[in-house]
Amino acid sequence: MASSGKHTSQFSWKLEDHPKLPKGKPIAVIVLDGWGEASPNEYNCIHTAETPKMDSLKNGAPDLWRLVKAHGTAVGLPSDDDMGNSEVGHNALGAGRIFSQGAKLVDSALASGKIYEEPGFKYIQESFQTGTLHLIGLLSDGGVHSRLDQLQLLLKGVSDRGAKRVRVHILTDGRDVLDGSSVGFVETLEHDLSELRNKGIDARIASGGGRMHVTMDRYENDWNVVKRGWDAQVLGEAPYKFTDALEAVKKLRAEQQPKPNDQYLPAFVIVDENGKPVGPIVDGDAVVTLNYRADRMVMLAKALEYEDFDKFDRVRFPKINYAGMLEYDGELKLPSHYLVSPPEIDRTSGEYLVKNGIRTFACSETVKFGHVTFFWNGNRSGYFNPELEKYVEVPSDSGITFNVQPKMKALEIAEKARDAILSGNFDQVRVNLPNSDMVGHTGDIDATVVACKAADEAVKIILDAIEQVGGIYVVTADHGNAEDMVKRDKAGKPLLDKNGNIQILTSHTLEPVPIAIGGPGLSPGVRFRKDVPNGGLANVAATVINLHGFVAPSDYETTLIEVVDK
Repeated sequence: MASSGKHTSQFSWKLEDHPKLPKGKPIAVIVLDGWGEASPNEYNCIHTAETPKMDSLKNGAPDLWRLVKAHGTAVGLPSDDDMGNSEVGHNALGAGRIFSQGAKLVDSALASGKIYEEPGFKYIQESFQTGTLHLIGLLSDGGVHSRLDQLQLLLKGVSDRGAKRVRVHILTDGRDVLDGSSVGFVETLEHDLSELRNKGIDARIASGGGRMHVTMDRYENDWNVVKRGWDAQVLGEAPYKFTDALEAVKKLRAEQQPKPNDQYLPAFVIVDENGKPVGPIVDGDAVVTLNYRADRMVMLAKALEYEDFDKFDRVRFPKINYAGMLEYDGELKLPSHYLVSPPEIDRTSGEYLVKNGIRTFACSETVKFGHVTFFWNGNRSGYFNPELEKYVEVPSDSGITFNVQPKMKALEIAEKARDAILSGNFDQVRVNLPNSDMVGHTGDIDATVVACKAADEAVKIILDAIEQVGGIYVVTADHGNAEDMVKRDKAGKPLLDKNGNIQILTSHTLEPVPIAIGGPGLSPGVRFRKDVPNGGLANVAATVINLHGFVAPSDYETTLIEVVDK
């Protein structure tokens, strides 16, 4: 169930005592970032790496080790085709409930009209009187990256709120929907734009291209894809020029060799009768990227927002008011303006525990520090109670790619966690070990194996400290990554490029992630329940609250553990 984020009935911060589990045991909560569970093979870096500590925990299955879902509806995303990410994963781990993310957030904001009251909309609205509003995104009803009905609602909303000149830059799909459906989507959009023109609003399609050829690259795989989009959208330059978008799509599909494919349509621009592009992005304009899914919008967002951008020659960098549909990268705070704010997450497990006297220590290095603090705490900065909490950030190495130093700061994080545990000053010590995710994103398989080994060594340091103080550990992850580093066909076999080389996968995955519990402080008889087969990350919060000796709030996702009489 997705939570609304509001709790209308009266509640107390006081947690009930657990009837069978004692208080006072120090607990280490370890999040292995990007550590999923998949079949053993040469592209599973977690399997290939030496990970004796995690292997020993896995031997505790099924009572003390199990798998939980970390993607799709389990973390508030629209469908189980949506891979998890660090932000929604830590939201779920900390909140104990499933909050709407992505498309659901946008639907709600459009339905209520709240989208038009947010700072992001007011920011782009500044350009409505004298500039053009540009809308860039995937034209599709596939629901993975964007939806046509959201674009239609937004067009109506901006026209009712002062937009006088609108340009839409379309990206054709054919990946999440049937190939060839682009024609129908363009017809629908053109109908809506003609109705706006009848109302005196200058509204047109300005450019286009297929999603895999124009704009929508991800993980910096090929900046030329983004450059082709930039040239068409910003500079008004493309290999093909048409006076009509429907004609453009039909003709380019008809001429494609060896066969038509919406995904790979070449870039085109729409021009007037004099051959002049109808909608290049210029100073004073506003731009909205329509996609709610982040992975294929981050690169364009960097090009639109960063002054010191150097990935390709932008030729010119217009002074615009730019907003994403959502915030695409919580670590980079990118983009700095967005139409729909992250979910309002209240009553997180961290806040409950602090209000019940649990002294909390949280630590990671810079690239994931916000995840184990800000996102864990429901997108909330700062402490709940500075007298009971301490957050420590270990600076990440700057100026290098993570595969150059794949051990990253795992040992430093572990040592700080160890010291916090041994100090006796904290009841919960919470860390994120970023290695398997951040190095996995580089696509360097050998380095990712080193990264997984380093993370395992860090887990051992922390668990050794827990052993010393008679405590409890909870080891889990936020999503998959390093367990599958190759792109696969529908049969699951590795995909090869035209030269016969494997195609490296640098993205997150749809795989489940482990959760392991144990330690000398774990009460006899504690085991994972068998009646919560579809548990996800949100179930971890109630589990941790139980291990602290409390009953979780009644609206939290079910705990994963039970106590059986031995």
